[in-house]
Amino acid sequence: MTPRCRNCSPVPPEMRAAAGLLERRWTMATIYACSSGAARFNEFRQSLPGVSPTTLSDRLEQLEAAGIVERHMVAGRPPHTEYVLTPRGEQLARAVAGLLQH
Repeated sequence: MTPRCRNCSPVPPEMRAAAGLLERRWTMATIYACSSGAARFNEFRQSLPGVSPTTLSDRLEQLEAAGIVERHMVAGRPPHTEYVLTPRGEQLARAVAGLLQH
């Protein structure tokens, strides 16, 4: 017989989805890089040595889909894309930064 958990409730699907995103390699590091000033793709690449362009692109797309970052097209020569944290992303970035050991 397995013991019953008192006052326990199932983990909500939204929490499981968030955990699934955060457990992917490079996700938390990408959030940290964005909070530290990286905005353009190549700035993320410089901040995250070892990440492949494909993986970084995937993570940025996933973070955008989750409402953690917003993608902005910037006019110029040449035009480029910049990523910024949303208010929700800023909250998450503070939590990620809190994991650092000082």
